[in-house]
Amino acid sequence: MQDNQQAYDRGTSIFSPDGRLYQVEYAREAVKRGSASVGVKTREGVVLAARRRVRSSLMDPDSVEKLHEIDGHLGVASAGHAADARQLVEFAREAAQRERLRFDEPLGVETLTKELADHVQEYTQKGGARPFGTALLVGGIGDSGPALYETDPSGTPSAWNAAAVGRNSAEIQDYLEAEYVADADLESGVDLALSALAAPTEDGFDTADVGIATVTNANGYRQLDEDERRERLDALGLLDDGQQAS
Repeated sequence: MQDNQQAYDRGTSIFSPDGRLYQVEYAREAVKRGSASVGVKTREGVVLAARRRVRSSLMDPDSVEKLHEIDGHLGVASAGHAADARQLVEFAREAAQRERLRFDEPLGVETLTKELADHVQEYTQKGGARPFGTALLVGGIGDSGPALYETDPSGTPSAWNAAAVGRNSAEIQDYLEAEYVADADLESGVDLALSALAAPTEDGFDTADVGIATVTNANGYRQLDEDERRERLDALGLLDDGQQAS
């Protein structure tokens, strides 16, 4: 019986007798162990925020990539294995480039998410490969305005007004559900995303620990620089004591 269990456990594309794909479940656990990312949809655009794990003061925090520009109107935040996320980001960028070369049009947010989800799902049903150990939040401006989607290691896409992936995502999601306002402006969305990231802990943020990006019609994809991040964190009372202005 134990040998049979181990066979289902090792197989990347074999259902167990109770209908489970263990490798997909393990990939979801990898996502839960990654530092958190948050997406918030507002009336003006989409906010993407991510907690960055900087292992040493000697490490360049900008080299820890959690937020990615896909096209001028599309951005992605990731949680889980960074290398897996990077592969999916490259896939997404190529898909966006193909759309512009073939049709001279930007790729839709929903269309991109479904292409990503289809690609991820392939790795749950073919031998010799493992599922992607990452989840993505895809935000951008579509034909009907701002849009936010999530893909998980099973290849399932879902649309959200506000979502969290990664470590402590359940607590962060509870905070988002309690505080989200549908008609909020972009600045309020930035504040909500940062406050949600901070919800599971009482510690403040160092500016190097967090990344913030917005996607709007006016400015496209844009990441906030260090001074802007410090200003937002300070205004919310979330700045680490060592960085507080004297």
